[in-house]
Amino acid sequence: MSKIENLEQNYTVKKIDRETINIKVHNNDILVSVVGEFNSNLNELEKLTKTKIFFRGNSITIKGSHDETKKASDAIKFLINKYIKTNLIEKHDLMLSLKEKNINLKSNVHSLGQLIKTPKKTVIARSKKQSEYINALTNSDITMALGPAGTGKSFLAVSVAMTMLFEKKVEKVILSRPAVEAGEKLGFLPGDMKEKVDPYLRPLYDALYDLFGFEKINKKIETGEIEIAPLAFMRGRTLKNSFAILDEAQNATLTQIKMFLTRIGENSKIVVNGDPTQIDLINKSQSGLIKTKKILNKVKEIKLIEFDHRDVVRHPLVTKIIKAFNKNIDDKD
Repeated sequence: MSKIENLEQNYTVKKIDRETINIKVHNNDILVSVVGEFNSNLNELEKLTKTKIFFRGNSITIKGSHDETKKASDAIKFLINKYIKTNLIEKHDLMLSLKEKNINLKSNVHSLGQLIKTPKKTVIARSKKQSEYINALTNSDITMALGPAGTGKSFLAVSVAMTMLFEKKVEKVILSRPAVEAGEKLGFLPGDMKEKVDPYLRPLYDALYDLFGFEKINKKIETGEIEIAPLAFMRGRTLKNSFAILDEAQNATLTQIKMFLTRIGENSKIVVNGDPTQIDLINKSQSGLIKTKKILNKVKEIKLIEFDHRDVVRHPLVTKIIKAFNKNIDDKD
């Protein structure tokens, strides 16, 4: 039987008293990965949870307040389960392991099913909403995702799209953005069309390279299996056997979003992502993202995911910044 099937045989947890928990790990490979080089993972968890964590033999002992001790214990269980599922513990897993309110993964490795393996890293849902989003991207023909920066809208969509391409479930991945930012117009930028639009599409390139590597992605671009183009280039097309993503859709008009959505053809998926609070159009009322959401809200075949500050997975300060700005807007209202 596999390690996953015998999860309970990999570690045991014993509560010594209200402020002490002991975890015995019965697999040395798991133990080494959880502890980290020179105890780096345990040292970081100590700082994040304000506990004292001791490591001896195959035992990890946690001491501290009742709440913080439980938090650290849950984090270690999550790391164990992450290793069992992926044979890998990554740096961001430490922060992920502590997002208690949004993630129900710590004591049940089977719930790590929302997992995307790419050549360079393993991507898993870091919040309940992200889990719903991955499920929608995988199973729905059209998905809309609205929410603030740092919630993984673009990154997860690119992860799922490219995984489907490498698995030959689709023949092409199309990544698009409105070529509008801070009121600039393409005609005033130097260079040919590719040089003009590439800066607008750079975040999509970054996600691709981060997940799959420079060489693999450039080869797919050269063969036409990956197409990166401004939204205007979508007009008049029918997308078959494709996974198409419209990013930064808050900078597209209602007519443009309608045009993009109606490109869908046989065996294709379409994703529309945007942040309604970051409209760069000179006339913000021209943004079609919220209007599209209201129009299509009752279409059951279209999956709508709405993220908020609790789903932010960038630096913890990003969440605080978003909350502060949202509060300022609410106070003005």
